[in-house]
Amino acid sequence: MAFDVGTPINTALLLFIIYSVQKIVFPSTSPPKEIPNEFRSGYSWLPKSHQPTVLFKTYTPKTLEPFHGKDNGRILLAINGIVFDVTAGRSFYGPNGMYGNFAGRDASRGMAKQSFDIEMLTPIDQPLDKLADLQQDEIENMKGWVEHFSNKYIICGKLVENNAA
Repeated sequence: MAFDVGTPINTALLLFIIYSVQKIVFPSTSPPKEIPNEFRSGYSWLPKSHQPTVLFKTYTPKTLEPFHGKDNGRILLAINGIVFDVTAGRSFYGPNGMYGNFAGRDASRGMAKQSFDIEMLTPIDQPLDKLADLQQDEIENMKGWVEHFSNKYIICGKLVENNAA
């Protein structure tokens, strides 16, 4: 099978290959006449906006409650005294999410018992739930949730009694 330059498609391919090789072997050394639109203000590898800074803080049930995710705000929840920023999981932990009632609250008992019921939540003006009545398998379940959250979300604080902060 011979290469026939006489056919239009072969001629077009040959010209394209020659042009491509010429651009690689002899690149243009002249500076561009204008700066591309996306780099008018200079080159930068920084994102257009920076993620909000997350500081490790001590929270109480009362100071954790405002982080319920309403009005597109941050969503925090606590499990076994560890506070997690679960804002990235808004579809689960936001106001209309499956776990939405845990947002801004101590979710330890609910996670241990695999229950989304509102009765699993301790009122924010009462002492923290000591979880003393949990069975061993429920405690293990809660620890599994802590491990899962630790690998997926940012640990941003610890939860203490209302009068401890």
